[in-house]
Amino acid sequence: MTMNPISEKEEVKRLLILAILAGRIMLKNGAETYRVEDTIIRICKSRKNIKYVESFVTPTGIFVSLEYGEEVLSYLQRINTIKIDLNKINMVNDFSRQFVSSDMNIEEATKKLKKIDDIDNYKSITRFFSGGIICAFFSLLFGGSFLDFLASFFTGIIVVAISTKLNNLGITFFISNFSGAAIASLLSILFVKIGMGTNIDKIIIGSIMSLVPGVAITNAIRDTMSGDFVSGLSRGMEAVITAMAIAFGVGMVLKIYFKGLI
Repeated sequence: MTMNPISEKEEVKRLLILAILAGRIMLKNGAETYRVEDTIIRICKSRKNIKYVESFVTPTGIFVSLEYGEEVLSYLQRINTIKIDLNKINMVNDFSRQFVSSDMNIEEATKKLKKIDDIDNYKSITRFFSGGIICAFFSLLFGGSFLDFLASFFTGIIVVAISTKLNNLGITFFISNFSGAAIASLLSILFVKIGMGTNIDKIIIGSIMSLVPGVAITNAIRDTMSGDFVSGLSRGMEAVITAMAIAFGVGMVLKIYFKGLI
């Protein structure tokens, strides 16, 4: 049964929306821009003999145009929040390969993508405990004692919990990281004062490692090396501003402490 031109056009529109949805899930979970662009183009070209597709992705937006018949269809998607979830990026990668190499219809594909998007992250207790362990071992790595290990562990749990809560409330990442770093410094001083730590600096260094923008720095370098200078520069600035927020938070508390106000 042959579809009429209107139905075919609607099918192409749905294909475009599907590609945008896949790109949105990847980008908001920390994927590199070139990977998002490649996924969108592959999905669009896999159906309806679409030859021309152009995708332009920045850390805060997705722009896609494709040519179908005598028309050019365009779509813009704004990305407001970005977090790190490498598992979802991997799942969308697997989905795109499956979609391109099979006859999966768009309705089924959309349901699979929405299911991926709705997958919950790790449970809060798992994330908080893992954050504490990471901070604790970094404290040891930088020369801390066993007491510093314990102090960094509990401080790390609290810092991750508070940062997560602020992010969920939509607080800007600068305030979130500033608050996390300030709290890490306050708790480090407190643990040393009550005898549960020996080196304030080692505890602080370990406790703020969960806030360090490692993925942002990596993506900035990869995007720049791939020729995506706009994305590389914006991600690089995100990493720099995050590092400044952490430094300001720690510095403010230490300044007050050394003046004898704490």
